[in-house]
Amino acid sequence: MKRLTLLTLTALAGLCVQGAAHAAEPVALKVIAVESSAGHAAGSLDGVVEAVRQTTLSTQVAGAVVALHVKAGDKVRAGQELLRVDARAAQQGVVGSTAQVEAAQSQLVVAGQELERQKQLLQKQYISQAAFDRAQAQWDAAKAQVKALQAQTQVAQTQSGFFIVNAPYAGVVSDVSVTLGDMAMPGRALVTMHDPSALRVSAAVPQALLASVNAQQKSIRYELPGVTGYATPQTPQQVQVLPAVDPVTHTGQIRLSLPAGIEGLAPGLFARVWLPGVSTGQAGAERVYLPSSAVVRRAEMTGVYVINAQGKPSLRQVRLGQTSGDRVEVLSGLRKDDKVAAEPQLAGAVR
Repeated sequence: MKRLTLLTLTALAGLCVQGAAHAAEPVALKVIAVESSAGHAAGSLDGVVEAVRQTTLSTQVAGAVVALHVKAGDKVRAGQELLRVDARAAQQGVVGSTAQVEAAQSQLVVAGQELERQKQLLQKQYISQAAFDRAQAQWDAAKAQVKALQAQTQVAQTQSGFFIVNAPYAGVVSDVSVTLGDMAMPGRALVTMHDPSALRVSAAVPQALLASVNAQQKSIRYELPGVTGYATPQTPQQVQVLPAVDPVTHTGQIRLSLPAGIEGLAPGLFARVWLPGVSTGQAGAERVYLPSSAVVRRAEMTGVYVINAQGKPSLRQVRLGQTSGDRVEVLSGLRKDDKVAAEPQLAGAVR
């Protein structure tokens, strides 16, 4: 019985050793070579999201801010009152101008009555023509005085409206630069607002690329990293290349229209503009491409499994660029001769 047990244990040990030997055999991984191509070059430019209509509001008169009705992020209607500046002095000026108009109108009535009496006396030849002319001149002067004071009153009334800042159009308040009690001065920024229904991407293009951009406007793409649904290249609704070139930076501006209603989009966000067939880097620079299926995405990490000289995979972080069909450009992290596992799930299971 003891001998049988010993033989059985020996056989089991042999099976375990044989199984361990089979388990140690390397798993066959499908390997793809990193592809380098210059024919699919696509240059990228850093851009920024900006509002087509963005306005910085201020007053034309000086005064303390006595009412503030909005804060950053508020949606406002066209013509809505945003803030009010102390206008008591202006209102008193309107009252004084109105009183002067009333006094001048009274003098005009008296001058008119005097002119009518002088006219009757002239018809009876009781006075000379010169006396009548003096009465006519006094009436004309009184009439002109009334018009002048009425104009001054209208100016005072118009200036009293400068103490109220209204929204020029429906939009969103981007920034409020003052608080209650601050002194508003002509030209000082008080409220900044923009129209969220009309946004665009703006990028600076080197002057050497402007001709290529003009010739390939239909191939230009943009992407908005971090914005759901727009993290991959998108086709703009309209492309506008401004005709002027900055004499300092020697760059021209390109503007790409964005569709309305994009959730989470606001002026100032980073954008990337792709120029297919245009290289924005060094001349002759080769670009590295991989199939999209070989890329591993884990939370905020993006990487690939690189096969070393011993045939073992190791995870390496990479930075990706533009996606073209089933291929994706690798901006950094890989070299031309690297070998990458085509099946990242299987490579991840290999130890």
